[in-house]
Amino acid sequence: MSSTRVAIIGLGRMGSTIDDEVADYPVFVLPYSIAGACVASEKLELVAGADLLPEKRQAFTERWGVKATYEDFREMIERESPDMVCICTKGVNHSELTIAVAGLGVPMIFCEKAMACSMAEADAAKAAIENAGARFLTGVLRRWKTSYQEARERIVAGDIGEPRRAIHFAQTNLLHGHVHSIDTLMFLLGDPKAVSLWGELHPRDLKFENGRLESDPTSIYQIAFEGGIEATTIQSGNWDFEIHGTEGVVRIANNGAHLSIRKRLDYSPKFKPYVETHLPPPLLPRSATVQMLEDLADAHAESRQTAGDIEQVHHCTEILFAIAECHHLGLHRHTLPVQNRDLYVFHV
Repeated sequence: MSSTRVAIIGLGRMGSTIDDEVADYPVFVLPYSIAGACVASEKLELVAGADLLPEKRQAFTERWGVKATYEDFREMIERESPDMVCICTKGVNHSELTIAVAGLGVPMIFCEKAMACSMAEADAAKAAIENAGARFLTGVLRRWKTSYQEARERIVAGDIGEPRRAIHFAQTNLLHGHVHSIDTLMFLLGDPKAVSLWGELHPRDLKFENGRLESDPTSIYQIAFEGGIEATTIQSGNWDFEIHGTEGVVRIANNGAHLSIRKRLDYSPKFKPYVETHLPPPLLPRSATVQMLEDLADAHAESRQTAGDIEQVHHCTEILFAIAECHHLGLHRHTLPVQNRDLYVFHV
């Protein structure tokens, strides 16, 4: 079986070294870095890396045995002709790199979140991906994490009846954090489309200057999806998620470490308590990063979209900027799409 040749832009944290930070945390199944996932997978071959800093290129070579390193990512792509390019930069606009990599004819692209700092940038990146016919996904890893996949399977199987409400528990910022919370809620619910929302940024008196924020603020939201499902975030907890249905509740606690189902007991017509079942962790958990990159490779080979394709990523980004626009305009309720496509929140 031929392997997918992978090159990485940005040889720092997510690209190469993050496993050193998370190795002692059981909720992270290693490898977590892109380079580590490529080495661990039989479907992927790590062939090259690019970074502006020579010390990072040297460390990457020493760690992974990859000698083909470059300062210029364009030169890397032209010389190495990788099948997949993973954008793992910090301090460089992700949408600009996505557009450039797609324009160089790379058929598979991974991009660290967030995909853009405005909807205008997101629109341009989406158009570039679609025009190139490339397969795409971004780093919202819970879609490929075993506990969240099992929770979605339980919901699809009808274990909690019809989903009605979804809740995320944690305090986090808009583009760096809620890209995860909103994408995860949508994944668990079967990826419905958002119709309208209310949201605000914190502090509540935060003002955009000439349509821009130069840092990524904390935020809250309440989202209405198609089919009458609603989702919200509560600024307390440890990255916990609950999906409430007509017959019970699925709860994912402690950042995916624990999964339980609460089922309604129907022995009383007036009072219907719940009984909670804690599900055991998977016997053979797999790295979410490995599963994500293999999904990208398989999607290309099978001429299908990824589990988190460009349409899904773009829609999640639209929700994030609708929250920002709702705050900016002081709206009681915002109906999608975002009107000001140039509204800007700095995040790389």
